[in-house]
Amino acid sequence: MGPFADFVAGHGTGRWLAALRQWHKRVVIAGLCSYTARPIASIFARPRGATKQERTNDMKFTRTLALTTALTMASALPGTSLDLSSMTDDERNAFRDEVRAYLMDNPEVLMEAIGVLEQRQADAQETMDADLVRVNAKALFDDGFSHVAGNPEGDITIVEFVDYQCGYCRKSYEVVQELLEKDNGIRLVLKEFPILSEASMLSARFAIAGQQLFGEDAYAKLHDALITVRGPVTTDSLVKLGNDLGLDGQAIADGMDDPEVDAILAENRALGQRLQISGTPAFVMHDTMARGYMPLEQMEQIIATKREES
Repeated sequence: MGPFADFVAGHGTGRWLAALRQWHKRVVIAGLCSYTARPIASIFARPRGATKQERTNDMKFTRTLALTTALTMASALPGTSLDLSSMTDDERNAFRDEVRAYLMDNPEVLMEAIGVLEQRQADAQETMDADLVRVNAKALFDDGFSHVAGNPEGDITIVEFVDYQCGYCRKSYEVVQELLEKDNGIRLVLKEFPILSEASMLSARFAIAGQQLFGEDAYAKLHDALITVRGPVTTDSLVKLGNDLGLDGQAIADGMDDPEVDAILAENRALGQRLQISGTPAFVMHDTMARGYMPLEQMEQIIATKREES
């Protein structure tokens, strides 16, 4: 007899199946957590535009991975005498059949294992993000050039990386404005982060140039207008927008290529790379990174938690 047959013979089929049921979760969870080539969290963090077929393929991949991992990890589990590498083909096939049958009868095991893994990865990401925020605190919260809105002396600082052509940034703008109206303890730092298009870059340059020429009040007007503007963005349209706000639109446009504007955009881009920000909007709320759009209630919950921790 081979090791698999010896194991079954020594424990009896019923006891063997019971033992299998006792450690199946540990097999799957341990195996999934050891698989680093394609983290499960990244599979389920598809961009908002992911197709139904892409998500279906990801689920099939995960199920296949769980079964494969169960087989390959079994020999490493404490307290088992299985050695898959020395099984005969018949023994290995029998073992596969039993594991597969169990997972097919108990598909919730897969989602439970994935849930455990996602939580572990989320915890690890949160710890890493906190370290990134701490290391880059000066550049985030007090760089000397980013516009500060809300209460400059607020007890909670929110840093927002924004692209004026980003639909979710525009949606977030409404949420952030409501938050500032409701909570006078928020200090908001705005970071120009144009990544989507040439129109994004033109808008960001215009806002920064206006700030450089005419100060923080001018920037606040420009920011509010640029995040809500509709239609094509060109230098001419930006000049008109500036004039409509009572500013010298042409003077702002002439300053868009100033080296200081280049330097600010370069610093924001480098900061975003260090923080692993690849999309907008992105927020730093005290010491917590929040990538993507958040409804008001979620932002308020994070703020309340940070106040309790302070």
